[in-house]
Amino acid sequence: MSDAHNQNMTHQQQTLDLSIALLERPSVTPDDDGCQDILSSRLAQAGFDCEFMYFGNKEQSGEHAEVKNLWARRGTADPVICFAGHTDVVPTGDEKNWTYPPFTPTIKDGYLWARGAADMKTGIAAFTIAAERFVASHPEHNGSIAFLITSDEEGPSINGTVKVIETLEARQEKITYCLVGEPSSTDTLGDIIKNGRRGSLGAELTVTGKQGHVAYPHLACNPIHAAMAALSELTSATWDNGNDYFPPTTLQVSNINGGTGATNVIPETLEVVFNFRFSTETSEEELKAKTHAIFDKHFADSKASYDIQWKLSGQPFLTPEGKLVSACQNAIKSVTGTDTTLSTSGGTSDGRFIAPTGAQVVELGVRNATIHQVDEKVEVDDLGKLAQIYEGILENLLLE
Repeated sequence: MSDAHNQNMTHQQQTLDLSIALLERPSVTPDDDGCQDILSSRLAQAGFDCEFMYFGNKEQSGEHAEVKNLWARRGTADPVICFAGHTDVVPTGDEKNWTYPPFTPTIKDGYLWARGAADMKTGIAAFTIAAERFVASHPEHNGSIAFLITSDEEGPSINGTVKVIETLEARQEKITYCLVGEPSSTDTLGDIIKNGRRGSLGAELTVTGKQGHVAYPHLACNPIHAAMAALSELTSATWDNGNDYFPPTTLQVSNINGGTGATNVIPETLEVVFNFRFSTETSEEELKAKTHAIFDKHFADSKASYDIQWKLSGQPFLTPEGKLVSACQNAIKSVTGTDTTLSTSGGTSDGRFIAPTGAQVVELGVRNATIHQVDEKVEVDDLGKLAQIYEGILENLLLE
């Protein structure tokens, strides 16, 4: 067998073993269920200073529940290369629909099956193995290696990475390069890396009219009718044309609720939820202004009124081609032979909290074909390769 094959087998077994240890923990968001204790114990042995950060209220549940976060760092110098990820997973749904129990990691047909296998405990395991092996080979490496691990990514994301970053910023502790281990690959490992993400702006629209009998519409004001023209223009509008890195901004209506359930009652209110995924060609302020202009025009002579409550989940960010992107591309090419493609598609990630600090941020992980699905799984053969890629990135950035 070749040295490269033997190396991959070593990486694979180590990454597989750690992945299984993490996947056995039913860490449904925001519960970490001891995953970070496993990681901190290993990282401490590799010379990392480990710090747990708790945010939220341990007496409450839901979005205000206490969240456990891990910040681990080895070294004090720049550049700081940070591996970022989350130990929480989404709920399983009805476990009877799973081929194998979701928290009993099972190897079958070349796959590792479990909730969190793709999103993203195997990525965290690969991070850890890569860091351990790199430190063992290069104990006097340049710069610093860090881990930012949260258990509040799949939930409201208010007591996780965003709070850790606020703490680091307050003490002027900066991240230079950040590698988020989200499952970015599409068809083969490393074929896609995310070097940016679109912004996410949500809106809750309430249109208020006057309730009445459907047979006497002149005595009422139907908020559904009042909103239809504005909603039609809103959903057909062109917001921008995108650019070389981002597709055009899109809007999608996700919820519409109105009516009392009776067929003969004009409702008083209509509630509509919609969301923008926006590029760097527009801004939060521009989207809000254009939306209000549309509604102001259509409601100018209406007896109905409207109100919009906005929620910004994240600004768009972009890491252009440069040192971090090249380090990732070269490491992927070396391990898999793949010429990777840059992309900003998909949803949001915790990279949106890290990029505004000035850090270069990319996302690189396993295939995303089964994330959040019943029977989530990942190719076993990819685990060792991913750890090798991460180790290669460390070499490319810290062994100059």
